[in-house]
Amino acid sequence: MLDPESQILKDMFLQEGICSENQILEVEEEFQRTGKPFSDLLIDFGLTTEDDMLQLIATSLATDVVDLKDVELEKNIVDMVDPESARMYGIIPLSFDGSTLTIASRNPLNYHISDDLRFILNKNIHIVVGKEKQIDAKIEKYYPLVAESMHDMLESLNIDVQEGGEGFESIQDIADMANDAPIVKFVDVIMYQAIKAKASDVHFEPFEKEFKIRYRVDGALYEMAPPPKNLAIPVISRVKIMSGLNISERRLPQDGRIQLKIGGRPVDLRVSTLPTQFGESVVLRVLDRSVVNLDLDVLGIGEDVLKEIRRIIRLPNGVLIITGPTGSGKTTTLYSALKEINSPEDKLLTAEDPVEYDLEGIIQLPIHESVGMTFGRALRAFLRQDPDIIMIGEIRDLDTARMAIQAALTGHFVFSTLHTNDAPGAITRLIDMGIEPFLITSSLTGIFGQRLIRKICVNCKTEFNPTEEDIKNLGLSREEIGDRKFYYGKGCQACNNSGYRGRKAICELMPMNNATRKLIMERAPTIVLKEKARELGMRTLREDGIRSILDGETTIEEVLKYTTA
Repeated sequence: MLDPESQILKDMFLQEGICSENQILEVEEEFQRTGKPFSDLLIDFGLTTEDDMLQLIATSLATDVVDLKDVELEKNIVDMVDPESARMYGIIPLSFDGSTLTIASRNPLNYHISDDLRFILNKNIHIVVGKEKQIDAKIEKYYPLVAESMHDMLESLNIDVQEGGEGFESIQDIADMANDAPIVKFVDVIMYQAIKAKASDVHFEPFEKEFKIRYRVDGALYEMAPPPKNLAIPVISRVKIMSGLNISERRLPQDGRIQLKIGGRPVDLRVSTLPTQFGESVVLRVLDRSVVNLDLDVLGIGEDVLKEIRRIIRLPNGVLIITGPTGSGKTTTLYSALKEINSPEDKLLTAEDPVEYDLEGIIQLPIHESVGMTFGRALRAFLRQDPDIIMIGEIRDLDTARMAIQAALTGHFVFSTLHTNDAPGAITRLIDMGIEPFLITSSLTGIFGQRLIRKICVNCKTEFNPTEEDIKNLGLSREEIGDRKFYYGKGCQACNNSGYRGRKAICELMPMNNATRKLIMERAPTIVLKEKARELGMRTLREDGIRSILDGETTIEEVLKYTTA
């Protein structure tokens, strides 16, 4: 189902004979599959150019196309539109003739915009068409989003809402409240601050007597000043409206997506709602492409391990498995490895749940289990697409595991992930799934286990002398430490007084060799596999964490929290 603006654009292209029904159907299917803007897909499919599309839209609206690149706006014109409206509607005011305000709109086919602005500004509105990037740049220049302190923001939210939502008589009341300027501004600032703080998640959590909003930064949750409990329903409803979810459905979990531009750069937010005893809990997963560096060299992996990984990923066939819990950086490592080996000579296919980042030159398939598109089914389809390298987001069942091994045995290289506590545990997991040991030994090239730990803030990094208990907990002795220095973060403004800023990976790599293959054939337990791997030179997660401590990158507490001896 297309949104109204996309439907109008589709009808225009068909009426003008720019493309055929079949061509537009392909674009529509891609729109449903990826959620990418319909206008962008028309350009990607080669059916038009941005300039031609803007001219077509302008002609249909009996208006003009304007070039905003070198336009400077007068302050009195800028002041005619409040920042919230400019950002909410994606508009820039250009001129005023005494009765009619001319604006450039990011969504000129949305007829509601001119009606809303006519009511809000009490002026006649004339819409012209401009390039989206130019409009976004002008909004950032003339209406910068300056975050107030949360205290000031809450003070300004003079909203009369009854406790528990009794003040809402209908779903329309909730929708109206969610679209009120103060609520819109409040949610925008929360998201702006989350991006600014490089948060990976934002949690909206209603409880019996309070409404909490928390950010996850570098793996730890931080609570912001709690807004009044009576804001829970309008704030959560605002988030649901932005992500295209059903605000009247509060009994079932829902998943959606918000695409924003903050500071002129695109940010994806994956939205998940969960019905609870006191209302809906909502979590936003922040996918800010500008802060993700998909490069193996910047992940903090030791040089010896990095060299071995690079050898493995360039093998002609086999399976490389990355293990670790949710949020341990597995996807980033997979993307970084794929980016490194991506070349025009090889065809790369990925199946992901969901596709988090677009990789140039790689065909990426989103998994939709609700319609039967599972990892196993995707892998079967991949094998008929003549691939060289395949990435399967996660091995969840026996069918997917068998297909991955079959792909490796027929000359493909396969990347995938498993949820296990360490690298050797992946072997036991595969056998428990029902994979025969001889298939594992003949296809598996290596297992890479990882965790993400916080790095000490460089601004408040402070040296200290560890106690005997600290040393004992790490399994070390004074002699082994020698004159190596230990550090912690005192806490400062740069790190929000946490003592930590940024994260790095600690890892263990278990390559396959004759000794480990022999143990796998004998169905040896995980502990035996781990000891043999250590004998043969594998550095465990705990040992790699200790290396990071002794290098002054992290603290004893972080390593003990995320690793076992």
